[in-house]
Amino acid sequence: MVNSGVCGTLNLGSIPRGGTTTSWRTLKMSDRKKIKPTLGPGFRDLSGDFLYTKKRIIQIIEDNYQRYGYQEISQPSLEISSQIGSYLSEDQSNQMSDVFLFENEKESLMLRYDLTSQMTRYVASNYRDLPGTFKNYRMGNVWRQEKPSPNMRLREFFQADFDILGNSNQPQVDAEICNLIADIFTQIGFKKNQFKIGITNLKIIQGLISNNLKISDPKKIQQISRSIDKKSRLGLKSVKDLLGKGRTDSSGAYTKGCGLSEGQIDEIINFLKINDLKELKSVLKNPLSIEGIDELSKLLDQASYGDFLNFIELSMDIQRGLSYYSSFAVETNIQNLQIKDNKGKTIDMGGISCASGGRYSKLTSRFGVDLDGSGASIGVDRVAFIADQFKDKIFNQTQRPVVILVLDENFYPQYYEVLKILRNKNINSEIYPGNNFKLSKQFQYCDKNLSPVAVIIGQEEIEKNLIKFKVIQGEKDKNEFTTTKEKLVNEIQKFI
Repeated sequence: MVNSGVCGTLNLGSIPRGGTTTSWRTLKMSDRKKIKPTLGPGFRDLSGDFLYTKKRIIQIIEDNYQRYGYQEISQPSLEISSQIGSYLSEDQSNQMSDVFLFENEKESLMLRYDLTSQMTRYVASNYRDLPGTFKNYRMGNVWRQEKPSPNMRLREFFQADFDILGNSNQPQVDAEICNLIADIFTQIGFKKNQFKIGITNLKIIQGLISNNLKISDPKKIQQISRSIDKKSRLGLKSVKDLLGKGRTDSSGAYTKGCGLSEGQIDEIINFLKINDLKELKSVLKNPLSIEGIDELSKLLDQASYGDFLNFIELSMDIQRGLSYYSSFAVETNIQNLQIKDNKGKTIDMGGISCASGGRYSKLTSRFGVDLDGSGASIGVDRVAFIADQFKDKIFNQTQRPVVILVLDENFYPQYYEVLKILRNKNINSEIYPGNNFKLSKQFQYCDKNLSPVAVIIGQEEIEKNLIKFKVIQGEKDKNEFTTTKEKLVNEIQKFI
């Protein structure tokens, strides 16, 4: 029985079943309509070193999540849109403009655009069976209807989230989020001068806007916050333009400004230059800002008990793009790194956010359950992209396989014996899989697959009980070596 589903019916009559009619499958390639193999903007195929790097980073992240006491939950890619909603859209007239929607006669579904709002649905459904303080992590792809950009702003990307919901010691939990991010990034191989964990408390700026600037319109406040949040990427001048009349970027695209007065703009700009809590407290006297400052002070006290306080900095421009954050906010930005994209163009990664989050209040309340939470999300694709560019300095690649060349098909027993020796010592290895046994073709295979070593076993080697190997990557002088079967592993390990 053919299931029509939402994609329509399959017309079997259009496919010839036999007889004299020529079927599509038997048409000559030249007679078929050719399709150019392309991808939509913001989507990618992954392979090779990048994929190895990405998987290694995912493993480091997951190991640390578990080491810190978080348990995994897994959720579907599609959600009922009315259940999740949208917290991203800058277009107030179309709140779902940033999500991919799928509609049929019964319901409207959406591809998840983040993992946090989806997780709160799970917690609300199961909170009676969960511990009072629930530490969890989720990992997977998310999708957003955004304009792609060269700095790894994609429409599909992989996130690794961790959160703590329920009854918790707020300073301790928020400090742990900072410590965990720092732990992960240093294990990947980033140095202190290559990333910064910026923290703020949104109550501070909210107090400034509502009390000092006398602005109460929620939409206006959100617009101001989104403008301030662009400081690390665009700079103070652009923020000033966005707070005022607006800004035109290098592509000619215009962004409408907040329409603030010069005095209001100056007050915000001066505020953004402050990175000391005592100075903030002397400048901002309203109760809401003072509350946020005190909460930050307690967080830093907790962080001082760990090993990563020197990675944490105050950053008043952090506002977070998602509207559900209420107080503590964190954003990890790459610093002092320039990389080349696939076309060889140099991209300055300074200011690019790779891990962010914060504290949210009552995100589960729309499901009838009031729980506070705090957490963060690591943008794995961005981290992997940067690490892959600096694989010789930042991140050690997964070892590509040693290739045992096929000199004679009668020698397969010997090849498999060596293969077993290598694999038993956890050396990634394979026998040449092609059907063209010319040595030039086999070496070409090794080179294109970035194999470190090629093992050569011919008649002479078998007679003398020796094994020859050739170093494919890195060696400029002598690159051929002969050894015994017993010493093979130790000798090859020098080059992988």
